[in-house]
Amino acid sequence: MAFTVSAQRFPKPEFESKYQQPSVHTPPARSSYMGILDLTILISTLSIASWLAIKKRSRNGIFWLSLFSLAYFGFYREGCICPVGSIQNVTLGLFNSEYHIPILAIAFFLIPLFFTLFFGRTFCAAVCPLGAIQDIVAFKPVSMKAWLQSLLGLIPYLYLGLAVLYAATGTDFVICRYDPFVGFWRFSGPFMMLAIGGLLLLIGIFIARPYCRFLCPYGVLLNLISRISKNHLTITPTTCIDCKLCTNSCPFGAINKPSPLRNMERRSTTVNRYIMYLLIVPLFVGLGAWAGSSFHEKLAKVNPKIRLAIELNKSAVPGLPPSMEITTFKSSGNDLDQFYAETELLMKKFHLGGILLGAFLGLVFGLTLVRLSVYRHHVGYAPNKGTCFSCARCIDFCPVMPGSLVDGQPVINNEMLKKADDNKI
Repeated sequence: MAFTVSAQRFPKPEFESKYQQPSVHTPPARSSYMGILDLTILISTLSIASWLAIKKRSRNGIFWLSLFSLAYFGFYREGCICPVGSIQNVTLGLFNSEYHIPILAIAFFLIPLFFTLFFGRTFCAAVCPLGAIQDIVAFKPVSMKAWLQSLLGLIPYLYLGLAVLYAATGTDFVICRYDPFVGFWRFSGPFMMLAIGGLLLLIGIFIARPYCRFLCPYGVLLNLISRISKNHLTITPTTCIDCKLCTNSCPFGAINKPSPLRNMERRSTTVNRYIMYLLIVPLFVGLGAWAGSSFHEKLAKVNPKIRLAIELNKSAVPGLPPSMEITTFKSSGNDLDQFYAETELLMKKFHLGGILLGAFLGLVFGLTLVRLSVYRHHVGYAPNKGTCFSCARCIDFCPVMPGSLVDGQPVINNEMLKKADDNKI
């Protein structure tokens, strides 16, 4: 997504003859109709994905729907407009009164979050083309250690923070600029970005959905909202019988396994340890704010105005030839004092933004340590509502049959249990 600016680059030519310039008839913009179509398909696919995951419980249905989303939102619409990139439009609209955010961008940002609140991450399951292209290459996924997943899971928070910072300061839309798969959608792009996209797909053969799990900034919002979702995909349609058949079915490590109760530790000890960890969180927030404040100048150098101001300061040193940017700026007749005033104000914004970014990352890191340190008891096998992509891979491994209970007990597919026992699953 890029800034939309409509302006006449060159004035109309003046003729001394009797020539009359013909009136120009501009055809109606097709984008408005395409926007309505995009929005309709987004809502339709989200509705179908939610029905397939929660009611129909069909992995095949979700897979074929994801291929449709890949074809339409990916290759046909070329990855734009995208809920992932809409984070930047919303941020710029909040911090820049001169930017009028398109209604379509707001809708694409909010609608997947709304569905996630009620049905879990069905957007990730079958609607997002970035997830779909990775899902189809996950041929031999391997499991990862829980601590490593948690550590790598901090990267999307950093990416989200940087994207918000650079969008708020009008610097760049970094999510769109560094989209690893947009080059595939458009069959063109810088070699480096195509190489990164290809590398992610290659890694995705063994580490399923690496971008979704360890990079996607929109996934941070989906993760948080999905944890309080009213309905969510379940592995078993009724009661879990702890058969363990679904243990290795999830390539994303998003299944909470049964854990025994701790009888040796007193409740007071657990509470005291939890309080101690919580008291450490403000320390991480303070350290993060200090680091962000110290690092804000390096963050600001990404902004083209800041870089030009630095170049102008360097050009004041005798003996250094002026760069093309400096020559262009000076020949444009811009007021140098006004430009320095603008960049000084921009630097102050980066200073404040660096503090907030550092505090945010410190908070995330501290709360992650608290979550890893606190023992959680789980009963049965169930998806982790935050990290589960609602892809329905796990439901095919459950021998519990859909339908009502018989004498208070779930109906079991005994043939599946026997086959599993014969294969020593």
